[in-house]
Amino acid sequence: MPTIKLTQPAVDRLKPPQSGRTEYWDNQLPGFGLRLSPSGRKTWLVMYRVGGKKVRETIGTVALIKSVAEAREKARASMRQVQEGVHPVKARRAALATVDRQTETFAAVADLFLERYAKRKTRERTFIETTRIIEREAKRAWGARPIREIARRDVIALLDGIVDRGAEIQANRTLAAVRRLFNWAVEREFIDANPAAGVSMPAPENARDRILSDDEIRLFWQACADIGWPFGPMFQLLLLTAQRREETASMEWPELDLSRRLWTIPREKAKNDRAHEVHLSDLARDILGTLPRIVVPVDAAGKFRTEREFVFTTNGMRPVSGFSNAKERVDASMHERLREDMAQRGGDPQRAVIAPFTIHDLRRTAASGMASLSIGPHVVDRILNHVSGTIRGVAAVYNRHAYAPERVSALDAWSRYVEAIVSGTASNVVPISATR
Repeated sequence: MPTIKLTQPAVDRLKPPQSGRTEYWDNQLPGFGLRLSPSGRKTWLVMYRVGGKKVRETIGTVALIKSVAEAREKARASMRQVQEGVHPVKARRAALATVDRQTETFAAVADLFLERYAKRKTRERTFIETTRIIEREAKRAWGARPIREIARRDVIALLDGIVDRGAEIQANRTLAAVRRLFNWAVEREFIDANPAAGVSMPAPENARDRILSDDEIRLFWQACADIGWPFGPMFQLLLLTAQRREETASMEWPELDLSRRLWTIPREKAKNDRAHEVHLSDLARDILGTLPRIVVPVDAAGKFRTEREFVFTTNGMRPVSGFSNAKERVDASMHERLREDMAQRGGDPQRAVIAPFTIHDLRRTAASGMASLSIGPHVVDRILNHVSGTIRGVAAVYNRHAYAPERVSALDAWSRYVEAIVSGTASNVVPISATR
């Protein structure tokens, strides 16, 4: 069993084994370790002896416990319990099993649901999102109330409150989460009926079809240059790579190999729980090559406050946030540039209107743009890292081809097209057939 100093850079650099599982143990806190599986999953461990028997306790995955310091402290907490004569694993199970089904609060049942169902039977990102919704919305409203007292009118009142603050889609997500929680509570006989059953979704969820036109792409690109670092180049990369906002915003320098023009999104960051390689076109690589590397402040002892190396960060401590404000600045710049263009052409600047679009629409714009360049939908699906796409059923099971050369050609072609739009020579770009 290899023993190393478990720091954040060390953890980030560890590569999954080809087969089997590998465990790395900390030389700073004996018994604290990290297990790697061939799939790329990284799990924190703590090992101790209870009554002479060796116990390996799973603390959590790197996706849930991102900080080495937090994982190490949880390991210490279990070790302290052992010193006090308590078996940590059995104590936790006993606490989860000891409930009074007549008076149990919503918060206690919600914790059981998250631990026994959501954590074990849903993907990590789904578990994280479900936990966030339950904690933020449902627990705040009903946390101390006995779960048996919660009625349909309470569910409707909760959803109405979310809608009233302008978060209609969040209300839909909340209904889905609490409905599943109450179903689980019925199965476990905490309650006799699901109070969320039969409650309609608060808002319609229409599939979006907004994509940017060539003129809008030109204005968008120029607006990104106007707002500058850090959101300007980040938004440009979103358009060039067709990747998701959160995955791009949390990009780290060790994930990039600029010499190979490659960005590897780790499994724990990817929405579909699958590691993803993204080709970087010349334009994308040039953008990344001009970005500053933020020096992380150090404390009085000369130690780094954080060991993550985020690309898009203003303080070195965490990825950027505040996307809405940055998007508003882009919108304002685009409208201003459009008004100037119309004035120069003799039009009425007051009639300069750009239809609203979201950051996620950049991803759809890139996918549609590649399709317009005669790039096959199966290749676009791979670029988007979709689990289910144009190849389905038995074909999807047997077709494991990554289409790496085709993805390279596709993203290079799309990048050239965007560059031609910005420079005003888009008509010179022709579709490619090699990626069909």
